Amino acid sequence: MGGMKVYLAGPDVFLPDPLGMAERKRTICAAHGLTGIFPVDAHPEHPDASGIPLWLWIYRRNEAHMRGAEAIIANLTPFRGPSADAGTVYELGFMRALGRRVLGYSNVAADFVPRTLGFLGAAARRDAAGRHRDAADMAVEDFGLADNLMLDGGIHEAGGVFVRRDVPEAERWTDLAAFEECVRALSRESAGS
Repeated sequence: MGGMKVYLAGPDVFLPDPLGMAERKRTICAAHGLTGIFPVDAHPEHPDASGIPLWLWIYRRNEAHMRGAEAIIANLTPFRGPSADAGTVYELGFMRALGRRVLGYSNVAADFVPRTLGFLGAAARRDAAGRHRDAADMAVEDFGLADNLMLDGGIHEAGGVFVRRDVPEAERWTDLAAFEECVRALSRESAGS
């Protein structure tokens, strides 16, 4: 293994064949001189899960992977709703707090507001000031961004990129063009430093 270590975050771990996706992503990284680390990869500090619950072992393994990585590329494609996967969002914030390089991509190009309004359906309304609200009268964040401002802001402030593309629905979880764009950006940055 050589090159900058990049943690490959995202709900890809829930795919029917997560190891196949891991291999595809690692291959793209290697072609650009980077080393991709997938969340399900083994970690030398966590050889087995004996003595602790499996969920905690997984958390500790993923945290160890992130601490050993120099960057993160996060799959922020909306997952089971209008926003990115909660675990991936945590990992992005964790890496930002560590001062690592942070990049993200989404295979849905639409802004956060139309996705949220579509998710809310008939429960969405506008208040007297024209602001979108949900059924609980909670405001819908509207900054014309890809997702919650903390995600876009964290990537921006880390000097990263957030690549958004529309792909056919059937390829939402398998199309890696936006991922590869992030890899190329990181590779260029790495070569320049």
